[in-house]
Amino acid sequence: GKSGLRVSCLGLGESCSRHMAESVMTVAYDSGVNLFDTAEVYASGRAETTLGNILKKKGWRRSSYVVTTKIYWGGQNDHLCVCVCVAGLRGSLSRLQLDYVDIVFANRTDVNAPMEEIVRAMTFVIEQGMAMYWGTSRWNVVEIMEAYSIARQFNLIPPVCEQAEYHYFQRDKVELHLPELYHKIGVGAMTWSPLACGLLTGKYNEGVPESSRAAMKGYAWLKERLCSDEGKKQLSKIKELHLLADRLNCTAAQLAIAWCLRSEGVSSVLLGVSNTEQLLENLGSVRVLSQLTPPLIAEMDALLGNKPRNVKKEARR
Repeated sequence: GKSGLRVSCLGLGESCSRHMAESVMTVAYDSGVNLFDTAEVYASGRAETTLGNILKKKGWRRSSYVVTTKIYWGGQNDHLCVCVCVAGLRGSLSRLQLDYVDIVFANRTDVNAPMEEIVRAMTFVIEQGMAMYWGTSRWNVVEIMEAYSIARQFNLIPPVCEQAEYHYFQRDKVELHLPELYHKIGVGAMTWSPLACGLLTGKYNEGVPESSRAAMKGYAWLKERLCSDEGKKQLSKIKELHLLADRLNCTAAQLAIAWCLRSEGVSSVLLGVSNTEQLLENLGSVRVLSQLTPPLIAEMDALLGNKPRNVKKEARR
């Protein structure tokens, strides 16, 4: 967003196994990635511990990288927002072996806490030096504006960033609503799932491979989505996009990530990779960005057939 925090256009999210994490992080850092995203609930806290151990071992200058984590609200302590937030972040900092995180995200799924308490809690942890900034995760535009208004009303600290899902088939929020917030209040977007759980790589074009995520326990929803009528239509479009990627001499994954990067207001796209080869391929998307000319984007929009329409602006005309 319009804060003073500078992040690489590609960041590293949580996905690879613990024994691959160090090599993936090293390649990412050496390639210019400075953003590492995690959360207190990933692998029941083990993800933060792994990240912290690697950062300590590497001894990288603290100002050379950005660490973000998420605090999950919920349960019976919703009314004790500050306590929940401070306890959660203290646990994260202990596992990360850091004095502070650069951004702490408030995840607002299934939360009943009053907005003022959330904003006060996030302001408190920043004033305590536990975080530099705070952001929102999976919040809608009305909630973000409410948080901003409350921050201005009570002289508290507003959020600087929203974490949102964004890919070919999930467009409205990032393309329609968040740019408006960016211009109004300076909130940026950190997006995740650019490959839609691997769907956009083409791995599911001929069915569900046994080694894929959709075949794993707990991902029945993904398999159902692939087998639905809508899923079949999406797979058909993905095959067309593969041909377009071939024309540009890049992979389908690189095209999909570059497509996310071209969007206004997107500060960083979080990558989920399982090994260094996949990471290097994904990093190559930066080179593809310059090839995404307006005519090419228009061709992709026509193929996808889901470009968001701003009804308000059209009504004004």
